[in-house]
Amino acid sequence: MVTDEIFMHRCLQLAANGRQNAKPNPMVGAVIVARGRIIGEGYHVRCGEAHAEVNAFASVKPHDECLLPEATLYVSLEPCAHYGKTPPCALLIIEKGVKRVVVGCVDPFAEVQGRGIQLLREAGIEVTVGVLREECERLNKTFFTFHRQQRPYIILKWAQSADGFIDRNGEAVALSTPFTKMLVHKLRSEVDAILVGRITDEREHPRLDVRHWSGRSPRRLVIDHAHPLHLASLHAQRLQSLLVEGGCKTLQWFIDQGLWDELRIERTPIALGNGTPSPRLPQDIKITSTEYVDGNSIVHIRHLKD
Repeated sequence: MVTDEIFMHRCLQLAANGRQNAKPNPMVGAVIVARGRIIGEGYHVRCGEAHAEVNAFASVKPHDECLLPEATLYVSLEPCAHYGKTPPCALLIIEKGVKRVVVGCVDPFAEVQGRGIQLLREAGIEVTVGVLREECERLNKTFFTFHRQQRPYIILKWAQSADGFIDRNGEAVALSTPFTKMLVHKLRSEVDAILVGRITDEREHPRLDVRHWSGRSPRRLVIDHAHPLHLASLHAQRLQSLLVEGGCKTLQWFIDQGLWDELRIERTPIALGNGTPSPRLPQDIKITSTEYVDGNSIVHIRHLKD
């Protein structure tokens, strides 16, 4: 099992290379191992193009192809079993004749959900499932939330002063540093949509783009009582991730409704004395990490669900 984890870690490293271009497909990495060494590896580079398994097999050198019947294929996500923009990877694996397949986690997509694993086992291939499952699912947290809960993965983000205020009674205050602002724009480049409330939009006219980072700007959304948020609509639009950067009322609404997966709270040592209080944190939380950047701290919190 230790050996399996080592090669699955490599799958995760490879998979992360597809963070920008694989969307809306999941990030997937694959490694082929024979006689204790890697003879092929690949990842899903771009949506509509070859999957990780295909690229891994294509990378095997001609003099190593004779090793495939004794090889183990490691893949971070269950091989697909359906015809989409590319043929089923499960059938390719069977055709290549590897001895064993190690899968990080089961694909939640309705047209897969265990069918790929079933095909491999029916073909006589030994299949191990669940190696580094939590890490594999976490890598594609937006993909899993989108398919399991029929809504986007929701990140709530705000900055607050040392004494717990997010502005001076409605007047915006620069609490982020130039570098932490750049990190926010990096985060924006990784989500499908970004949302603020009507008051924030009218008062601050935020651009909500990625001008301090490279990549695609997310879709801009503004909500109010006349235009409430419909998660089913966002799901229908294939938006897998949503960043909420609104004011306190908007952020608190998401928290009170339990409609969040992750909080990103930037705290500055500057005290404001008075202003709009930061949102009240829920009880079911887990602090996953704290970064210290330019004198500010950035706390990442995960929602603990049943």
